[in-house]
Amino acid sequence: MKTITSRDNAQYKELVKLAGNAATRRKLGRTLLDGVHLCQSFLQLRGLPEQCIVSESALQHAEVMDIVGQLEARHAHVLALPDALYKAISQVEHGVGVMFSIATPERAVSAALARNAVLLDGVQDPGNMGSILRSAAAAGITEVYCSAGSAYCWSPKVLRAAMGAHFVLDIYENVDLAELVRHASVTTLATSGYATQRLYDVDLRQPVAWLFGHEGQGVADDLLSLATHQVVIPHLGQVESLNVAACAAVCFFEQVRQNQA
Repeated sequence: MKTITSRDNAQYKELVKLAGNAATRRKLGRTLLDGVHLCQSFLQLRGLPEQCIVSESALQHAEVMDIVGQLEARHAHVLALPDALYKAISQVEHGVGVMFSIATPERAVSAALARNAVLLDGVQDPGNMGSILRSAAAAGITEVYCSAGSAYCWSPKVLRAAMGAHFVLDIYENVDLAELVRHASVTTLATSGYATQRLYDVDLRQPVAWLFGHEGQGVADDLLSLATHQVVIPHLGQVESLNVAACAAVCFFEQVRQNQA
């Protein structure tokens, strides 16, 4: 375990930039996973991080010590920081004091859609994005495709909202969704408040590519026209529509229900 105590240390300065600047994270192709749950999930599902950063006080925490012990047993890099230096790079208020630095996964779309998937067209709120990823993972969906206008999936807020779902998903960003839908070999379903076909009247006992759109504007017209079905979730209350994350969860688990009936 290495210890850094100076703010002028070059390695620490790089961590400060990485933590505070999205452009730096994209440029360097690195992501910070802040918090015990994210670190435990990554270690269990993906393996060793590039580096573990831990605060001095967290070394008294049982779960953190377990993580550090696993890493040191496998000769992974662990960096200890005084609490004040750690807090300067952490975005988690009242967090325990452990984070991983990892290489941001990047994937190129290489094949036509052939199984359950989620397509996100301009979903911009990080909380919504993270919730959709979490619901997709819980429903057994493994592929997520995001348009260029969507929230960055590996941002700190999306990571926290998804609660480790990233590590069981294949996430593709900056995707031409229209091209993807045109060549899909599965049914594509787009949600729309103007659709007449109810979600519950569609046979979901087959692979489906779910298409969800921007929080205010919905799915773009060109994508709507390409979808196999446009569906609506009927609701009884006097509200205009469901939040996109809630809409996605209803859709995913209606498919789960049909497949388990």
